Amino acid sequence: MAAPKHFLQFRDLARDELEHVFARTRWIKETFKRYEPYRPLVDRTMVMIFEKQSTRTRLSFEAGMQQLGGAAIFMSTRDSQLGRGEPVEDAAKVISRMCDIVMIRTFEQDTVERFARHSRVPVINGLTDEHHPCQILADLYTYIEHRGSIRGRTVAWIGDANNVCYSWLQAAEVLDFRLHVSTPPGYEVVAARAGSGGTAHYALFADPLEAARGAHLVTTDVWTSMGFEAEADARRAAFARWQVDEAMMRAAAPDALFMHCLPAHRGEEVAAAVIDGPQSVVWDEAENRLHAQKALIEYLLLGRVGS
Repeated sequence: MAAPKHFLQFRDLARDELEHVFARTRWIKETFKRYEPYRPLVDRTMVMIFEKQSTRTRLSFEAGMQQLGGAAIFMSTRDSQLGRGEPVEDAAKVISRMCDIVMIRTFEQDTVERFARHSRVPVINGLTDEHHPCQILADLYTYIEHRGSIRGRTVAWIGDANNVCYSWLQAAEVLDFRLHVSTPPGYEVVAARAGSGGTAHYALFADPLEAARGAHLVTTDVWTSMGFEAEADARRAAFARWQVDEAMMRAAAPDALFMHCLPAHRGEEVAAAVIDGPQSVVWDEAENRLHAQKALIEYLLLGRVGS
């Protein structure tokens, strides 16, 4: 039995694989918009394991699997044996015998890595504290959809060096674009986690306005990620200068896009005039979680089809 292909970090897929997934995303989305059924996964089942709550992740995976003709089963660690001390390795061996693919949204990256090592089927990281590769897959497709190839372009990340930021760092290395990162003191990128290519594909900026200057895409996330709620007040004070506002968007390239993985707090990490303004593509970005993940599921289960 061949080892399954997993998507646990963004760099788990090579550039040519990602280009295939992006091409399939376009075709799958266009087919969906024409109300033409595409159901290659009839009788296939996805198990979705949630330790962290979600809106977009659950909806996009569950709807996506159903639209592909399969079924999705929701499991919470609060109401399963995973929340009562069953070893991850044992759960992986059982669950992967009863389904075709697994998506896990949890706290520790080690959890999805251990699960994948003992799974007979592909495992997708729906989010951990360390990485959020599916979000970046959708974000990159959204850029491609609006502006074409991202190769050689500049993306500005403004805010916390969180899981989304680290997935952007991996994406810059795999897809050969430049990432400008600006974070407040004390919330910086840890070089050891930034990727194997060193600083060849990213630069750090103390001034968020300078990070945004000339960027083709400006993106951010909430200042306080899930699990860090106790730090909310301290973070609001530390991040006050890191709000993406109209001045930052004026400093960016004239045709720059703004993205946010949502949910957003207007008046904190982003000004209302930006997220609701003409450069914002956050609603396309949110929808593209659905289509990009359908293409990812198709690739992990069926390999290269339609090419």
